[in-house]
Amino acid sequence: MTQEMPFLDHLDELRARLIRCVWVFFIGFIVCYSVSETIMGVLSKPLFDVMPPDQQKLYFTSLFENFLTHLKISGYASLFLFSPFFLYQLWAFIAPGLYDTEKKMAFPFVAVATLFFLGGAGFAYFFVFPLGFKFFINYGSASDTPILTIDSYYGPVLKLLLVFGLAFEFPVIIGLLGMLGVVDAPFLRKHRGSFIIGITVCCALFAPPDAISMLMMMAPMLLLFEVAIGFVARFGKKNIDSRHQSSKESDLHSLEGRSRP
Repeated sequence: MTQEMPFLDHLDELRARLIRCVWVFFIGFIVCYSVSETIMGVLSKPLFDVMPPDQQKLYFTSLFENFLTHLKISGYASLFLFSPFFLYQLWAFIAPGLYDTEKKMAFPFVAVATLFFLGGAGFAYFFVFPLGFKFFINYGSASDTPILTIDSYYGPVLKLLLVFGLAFEFPVIIGLLGMLGVVDAPFLRKHRGSFIIGITVCCALFAPPDAISMLMMMAPMLLLFEVAIGFVARFGKKNIDSRHQSSKESDLHSLEGRSRP
């Protein structure tokens, strides 16, 4: 059974959950700030791995740049670290409008959404960054020497980690909508072309301005979309309901056949 709540109660619950998220984010921010130097070392590794030892440095050109970058990194790290909590708060907010059987999907949703979110960021870090940085660092003539600032490097890197993490949430959302009965596999297959165009446009807007990075974002998203179609075809609510209906009809026909003289 779904629970009907007045509009003001929805706003109060939303405010309460946002306050919890802010507090958790702030606590995570403090924790991550205490180890921000370590985090910066991890983030700079893909770049320094493709640079000569004597050039493995990042510069800052303004008085506050280094400090503000530490704050920015701490904020992003807190977001990634406590992503399961934020995803659970999102689910808990929409749960009152779901049926009891749908509410049981809370743990699978949070677990899978967290796995894909962190998996997207990991894909960017371990696959996209090494290839992309090697291409850009070595682009040009031998006399070209990169002089990268702290903000010009960590800023795009943090945004890319977040973008790839959110991009990998796409199949999770499709699978969730399928389990709730909003979409089904025939609908997804019928509109596959529209989804491909939408994925291409999003990758063109949010990926770095080069074809290699765009393709490296688009390829896994297209693959995960096909995986999501297969998941919805097997576990989608409409498909399960139709299989149950077919099973009941088959049992009914079997009983009718046995009752005939």
